[in-house]
Amino acid sequence: MVKLFAMSVLYKGPNDSTLLKSAFELQSFGYFQRKSVQEFMGFVTKTIVERTATAARQSVKEKEYMCHVYVRADNLAGVLISDDEYPHRVAHTLLTKTLDEFSAKVPSHSWPKLNETQVTFNELNVMLAKYQNPKEADAMTRIQQDLDDTKIILVIFYF
Repeated sequence: MVKLFAMSVLYKGPNDSTLLKSAFELQSFGYFQRKSVQEFMGFVTKTIVERTATAARQSVKEKEYMCHVYVRADNLAGVLISDDEYPHRVAHTLLTKTLDEFSAKVPSHSWPKLNETQVTFNELNVMLAKYQNPKEADAMTRIQQDLDDTKIILVIFYF
């Protein structure tokens, strides 16, 4: 099943990264597992940002999760953790959109000095919920699904 678990915005400093805001969707995990899963995802998020070059994108498989990361030239970084089936293109589109909205709302000169409790960016939770179904949130995925459905119908009627 296609699923998004976490999305985070970080600032990549010269030596480490600082978490600015994060959102989690952990309802598919047991109640007692959620805290440890969230801690694991937080650790992976910081680690992957620190190991990604500035102005670079990558997708890394970690256990049963895909970690999509984008570090912009201004050192603002986004990480999206999903399952294997989530489309990579949609994940990176969401990261770009999220970082653009974040940088429009939070001034760049304050990023190095902020931490997660000081940042108000509730749009992260909204985006995480909206993009759970990539076919509804992304026009290209929706069009591709329509084309695939049409192709199936044509093949059935042809044979």
